[in-house]
Amino acid sequence: MKKNIWSGASVLLAFLFLSSAHSQFPAVELEIVRVNDDMYVIHNEFVPGNVTALITDEGVLLVDAKFEANYERMMELLGTVTDQPVRYVINTHYHSDHSGGNALFKMIGAEIVASEQARYRMVDDNLPGLPNFTLEEYARIHIGGKVVEMYYFGAAHTDGDVVVYFPEYRTLAAGDMFTYGDATPQLIDYRGGGNATAWTKTLDGVLQLGFETVIPGHGEITTKAEMQNFRESTVRLRTRVREMSRQGSSREEIAAMLRDEYHWQDLMMDMGLDGILAEMR
Repeated sequence: MKKNIWSGASVLLAFLFLSSAHSQFPAVELEIVRVNDDMYVIHNEFVPGNVTALITDEGVLLVDAKFEANYERMMELLGTVTDQPVRYVINTHYHSDHSGGNALFKMIGAEIVASEQARYRMVDDNLPGLPNFTLEEYARIHIGGKVVEMYYFGAAHTDGDVVVYFPEYRTLAAGDMFTYGDATPQLIDYRGGGNATAWTKTLDGVLQLGFETVIPGHGEITTKAEMQNFRESTVRLRTRVREMSRQGSSREEIAAMLRDEYHWQDLMMDMGLDGILAEMR
């Protein structure tokens, strides 16, 4: 597991781009990683999020779309493994590092899918490339003889997080409900409806699914056991904040603990510190 930590400057930059409807995040170096015979991940360090690609003889299904600036390179990498068009893009949540490419994918005929809550957030933030289809709790897409299942179990990173399950491959694309590695710690977007308490319950629902391999929102491909470990970490984080609050610890002392023990950096502090203090009060 990589231990790199975002610098304060890069995290602040990421926050500005995650929060802005029209900003362009600079293009980053991407690689395509094979998961199995029909699945790949378009991966990079830190921001933007992972993109999962299911390749079929009826087209390509993507989970997430990175930033708009990453679109051309994503298409080049997909072209190294298939000549099929992109038919569907499923957004795991509304943040631009997962949905910023939507408008360009729509221009080539792809259908965009997200939770109803995520679409609402995109509308509210005036983000381009709004989803054509939304789900409330569960939906399926049938493509090329494959079944792709989408689940909404409740709030976590935001109030619109969905996971995408590929039952034939026992593989889950988790979005930012699960990030892997100290470089991308748990981020609770309270403005976007995220909730630390609900997060654990939501993961409990996800962990009932029959997957073995997990593609996190950020970080390298990993296992269900690591997602279980992450679930336990969500409990410990809440417990520590609640205990320190009840003991009269200051805001600065709790922030220092989160930086030291949970690797929170500027982005996590800006989006989550006041919220978790209020929630755990």
